[in-house]
Amino acid sequence: MSKKSAALSVISHYIQTDPARAAGALELLEPGEAAGIFRSLGQAEAAKVVENLQPRPAAAIISEIEPGAAAALLYRVPHAHVADIFRHAGEDFVKTILPLLERDFAGKIAENLSYPNESAGRLMSTDFLSFRKDLKVGEVITRLRSMAKKHAPTSYCYVVGDDNSLLGVLNMRDLLLAQTDVSIERVMLHDVFRVHPFADREELVSVFSKKHFLSIPVVDHGGRLLGVVNTRNIIESTEEEATEDLQILFGASAEERPHSTVGFKVTRRLPWLYINLLTAFMAGAVVAMFEDLIARIAVLAVFLPIIAGQGGNAGTQTLAVVIRGMVMREIDGRSGARLVITELWVGLINGALIGGVTAAAAWLWKGSPYLGLVVGLAMIVNMVAAGLSGALIPLTMKRMGFDPAHSSGIFLTTVTDVVGFFAFLGFAWLFQAKLI
Repeated sequence: MSKKSAALSVISHYIQTDPARAAGALELLEPGEAAGIFRSLGQAEAAKVVENLQPRPAAAIISEIEPGAAAALLYRVPHAHVADIFRHAGEDFVKTILPLLERDFAGKIAENLSYPNESAGRLMSTDFLSFRKDLKVGEVITRLRSMAKKHAPTSYCYVVGDDNSLLGVLNMRDLLLAQTDVSIERVMLHDVFRVHPFADREELVSVFSKKHFLSIPVVDHGGRLLGVVNTRNIIESTEEEATEDLQILFGASAEERPHSTVGFKVTRRLPWLYINLLTAFMAGAVVAMFEDLIARIAVLAVFLPIIAGQGGNAGTQTLAVVIRGMVMREIDGRSGARLVITELWVGLINGALIGGVTAAAAWLWKGSPYLGLVVGLAMIVNMVAAGLSGALIPLTMKRMGFDPAHSSGIFLTTVTDVVGFFAFLGFAWLFQAKLI
């Protein structure tokens, strides 16, 4: 059985019971192959799969489909997800498909695209329930029953005025326990937490984690209800960025997938490998400065990777903690300075402890206390440098307006290699008379 036939069999099996698994099977294929499978599915089935695809692979797959068929397919998908797909598609694709969509639907997509990346306006869903304030509890319950098959289960519905301004929120439990002839305005919660569409995702994550909301309404400057950000929206967005940041942190492309083509992988990785090569030459230049010393005391070469490796590991630990703190908004300007001092002390203490063990090992192995002293001092210096750079690099990138996750690991490795080599060989040069 061909890969296409096998994937089609899996998708057909899971299309009704587990669309997410069907989407996962499609993501394993090349976009052209996946597009071929889409042509074998009905529009409703294909739309269900698209809803569960990540935006990047969805954009790559749908770009391979004929414009008319692609527009008809996307019209069946929630407009917020279509907007996400458009953000990851080429400009030509968007210009071709957008005019083919129904005007109101296209307008909603265009409005979504106008909001900043990772803002509440981008993340919000328009699939929510709202009712006018003058309705009775019994009327709302009747309407909820009639709409049960059209809307996903929800714990809240919203109360709005004639101009669609947000007035309150209805908890389903309170609604069901209230008298049916009572106005929903008397049952609703009046003090509703809300955000504007330009609120960034970090702010939303902080609110969800502290207040344990299931959803947050999004309103415009006039208080009119635009949409709702659900925990699912935040989780999906955070997961996607986390995987992207993990790849970018180490110099890989955010768009790359395990089954991407060889050519795609090479073109995305090569630029950062060139940068890494440049930084490696910088570290090599430090070693070259002490070439004569290493020739006379060959044992020094044994400890170079140990010093550099420990520094890199220590710096990566700090980097992981700092980037997480930034994402969770646990670090601001004042706490950032305090964090740098803390990491300095952590590096100093860990450096002394690790350096002591390494110094003892060098002394026992080669019988030279001065070699142990050189190794121990270099380890302390590099561990301190690792802690400082692990904190300062992402903080500096953030202050300069760059994403702190973007290739911080490459810059960190450069610092620990250069500082570690220079400290170790520098101390060896000072004590060379005792080492020969």
